[in-house]
Amino acid sequence: MKRTFYMAAICLAVTYAACTSNDSSKSTAENDTSVKVTKEDKVKRGEYLVSVIGCGDCHTPKIMTPQGPAPDMERFLSGYNAEIPLGAYDTAIANSGRWVLMAGDLTAAAGPWGVSFASNLTPDGTGLGNWSYDAFRRAMREGKYKGIENSRPLLPPMPWFNFKNMTDDDLESIYEYLKTIKPVKNLVPQAIINMPPQQS
Repeated sequence: MKRTFYMAAICLAVTYAACTSNDSSKSTAENDTSVKVTKEDKVKRGEYLVSVIGCGDCHTPKIMTPQGPAPDMERFLSGYNAEIPLGAYDTAIANSGRWVLMAGDLTAAAGPWGVSFASNLTPDGTGLGNWSYDAFRRAMREGKYKGIENSRPLLPPMPWFNFKNMTDDDLESIYEYLKTIKPVKNLVPQAIINMPPQQS
């Protein structure tokens, strides 16, 4: 009788283990298919992120319309338009640290650091065309100019210190999306960097 009881208990345990194993492997298989993300999915996610975090606010030149300034979609995310001179501004106000001056289309900014110009984010060779994903991630995570390890820091108003908290998936999605937009040839000028005052 005891032997029959033990055999029944062992059979139940083996059956339970087999069922549990099948369920968990089925569950894992279902989960695996649900997390497969295609390149198209990444591009769509990147488009959404670029829109909601406002990349175009600074990186897209503006045109004047009857409703006021609007993004110039022919130059979408191409940065400061190198064909248009910056124009005069009061350097004393900018250097004072009490004000930051912005170009009318928001693609250039002057402050105590000097003058910064919004980068060309299109996949043209004058923009991100030659950037690797690692360089893009380094620029966004570490605030390095052109994503080069020992380069200067990115200048204001680029808020990389906020974007560094994005997930790897988000950064990769943005990168993949930027590779799909219209390339615009536009070699943005180098920043004009003010040297910090000498300590006495």
